[in-house]
Amino acid sequence: MKRFLFSLSLLMMLVFAVNAQAKKKYPVIKFDKTTVDIGTFSVDQPVQTATFHFRNVGDAKLVINYARASCGCTSVDYPKDFISPGGEGKIVVTYDGSGKYPGHFRRYVQLFTNCKEDFMRLYFEGDMKATAREQKVLDEQK
Repeated sequence: MKRFLFSLSLLMMLVFAVNAQAKKKYPVIKFDKTTVDIGTFSVDQPVQTATFHFRNVGDAKLVINYARASCGCTSVDYPKDFISPGGEGKIVVTYDGSGKYPGHFRRYVQLFTNCKEDFMRLYFEGDMKATAREQKVLDEQK
């Protein structure tokens, strides 16, 4: 009988724990775009920015714990405070193509949040064009 009551109490605790977990509220981060094309720019102006606008459409406060760029040529600025449900924010990514070869590039930023799906990526891409003088040298090397 003691075993039965013990098993029953464990089962009830498990049911309550599962029920409490099912009712837990989470933030949900929703971006206008998860890929931004910054377009074509010259090597004379190698520093470009991309802005990602988002909204917390969930039921709890959103926290961006950490943002990591895919390479050292990219920096990320993101909100360090809580974003309340219904609140908005932006993530600004700065690409520095100084010393890089001209051409198309595609980079990403990883976000780590307190959302149910705690990891996501934002992509940005563009085309860095050589100056006329540099293009002539590149064409001669071919």
